[in-house]
Amino acid sequence: MAAPDPDVERFLLFLAARRSPRTVDAYKRDLSALAIFRGGEVGAATVEDLERWIAEMRAAGLASSTIARRAAAVRSYFRHLGMIGAREDNPAAALVLPRRAQKLPRVLSPAETERLIDAATGSSPRALRDRALVELLYGAGLRVSETVGLEKGAVELEERIVRVFGKGGKERLVPLGRPAAEAVRRYLALGRPHLDRRYRPELFLNARGGPLTRAGAFLILRKLAVKAGLEPGRVHPHLLRHSFATHLIEGGADLRSVQEMLGHADLGTTERYTHVSDRRRREVYFGAHPHARRKPARSDRSS
Repeated sequence: MAAPDPDVERFLLFLAARRSPRTVDAYKRDLSALAIFRGGEVGAATVEDLERWIAEMRAAGLASSTIARRAAAVRSYFRHLGMIGAREDNPAAALVLPRRAQKLPRVLSPAETERLIDAATGSSPRALRDRALVELLYGAGLRVSETVGLEKGAVELEERIVRVFGKGGKERLVPLGRPAAEAVRRYLALGRPHLDRRYRPELFLNARGGPLTRAGAFLILRKLAVKAGLEPGRVHPHLLRHSFATHLIEGGADLRSVQEMLGHADLGTTERYTHVSDRRRREVYFGAHPHARRKPARSDRSS
């Protein structure tokens, strides 16, 4: 463990007012990694220090995404030092990082999504909750943290709109399909009153009456995946968000609208789903079109 650094601690306190606890913890770990490498304060690092640090991480076989994340944390820290006048330069600004592999998000097919939703059947309070949960995750493309953070009045059932507070506390309104709105309506009327033993404000409650957690949502989806005959290790809340975006684009939705519904700050993040859609179209084409599947005749191969 690195020795406590007052400047880093002040930066983390500043960050905590704007970012989630998980993000602050990640910054703390990344800055601590540099402090351990240097054997001293992060704020005194030079460009050469940082280049050696990057080289050591690459030699140790760390993923490009991990190296990029650590460098981003350090760059943000030095930017903060510049803002408060503690340092004039940002030695991390000119770092040359290994290129990150572009990973396309995995998605469920529309048929697989329907199987997962249909697996959430039943009239018990927990079954009604699970149906509303999976319908909202897919029907509105919500992040799991946004979903478990919803209050019971966040879904406007008549207008079929869900009011979401995303990253940075930014509010957005996402349209909701009739099946999702109906699932929430039934849960609120017939399921949630039996779970709400503590008069909680959250929409989704666990079996003990407390707020449903991220881990609880993951577990619910795993169980539904088994019931639906899907690979449980493949199914998680973010997979439904990916599927929501991809199915919208495949259905002809424009990128800007999908960006707004997902709450992406950068359109480039949303554009990943066009690549997924293109890949899926190619797979369908080469698997179905007679000429795409046809093997060349013997005379063609010999000519």
